[in-house]
Amino acid sequence: MTWFSDPDAVARYAEGPVRLVPGFDGLQRMSTLLLRESVPATGNVLVLGAGGGLELKRFADAEPGWRFVGVDPSAEMLKLAQATLGPLLDRTQLHEGYIDTAPLGPFDGATCLLTLHFIPAAERLQTLKALWQRLSPGAPLIVAHHSFPQAPTQKVRWLKRYAAFAVDSGVPAVDAERAITAISAQLPVLSPEEDEALMKEAGFEGVELFYAGFSFKGWVGYKPR
Repeated sequence: MTWFSDPDAVARYAEGPVRLVPGFDGLQRMSTLLLRESVPATGNVLVLGAGGGLELKRFADAEPGWRFVGVDPSAEMLKLAQATLGPLLDRTQLHEGYIDTAPLGPFDGATCLLTLHFIPAAERLQTLKALWQRLSPGAPLIVAHHSFPQAPTQKVRWLKRYAAFAVDSGVPAVDAERAITAISAQLPVLSPEEDEALMKEAGFEGVELFYAGFSFKGWVGYKPR
């Protein structure tokens, strides 16, 4: 999306998730804890959609022995990640591109937060398969993104809830309405059932819902041992 190439918009990125994603801080904390269940003290973690660096910083602050590879298609967002990480950058490699540009690993865990809803279903499956290929046996993948029923009346209801949360967080109503119009028209959002099925089709087992915040859902799944 062109938004992620706009330096002014990117500079304001850190404000967005807190105002638009219910329980964003909790989502990051839970993701850290889920990684910690499986990733060793000196483990390697792959972060797909790493632009901005918010989860990279959270993970790096939590576990001083972990090392990271962050992947994002936006050069501007990766510049923001560098600034966000500061001295933590010495434990992180950043790659501009998509999952196919990431090292093969194997990694002890991976995350993909607030990213997959930009990717159409067929490409999303290929992305999940590529993540699976880069994980060690038993390693977790943690994902979270827009995921809500796609029947017309249900879709409208969940998008209105998303807008209501944004307005309650201080976003002007006109901007919130503009956002849900763009989401409805431009994002290839899937239903939760479809999202979970794609993770299983990609080869993940033990897939469990761990997070639900209005229009956002999050799952953890594992590469079989």
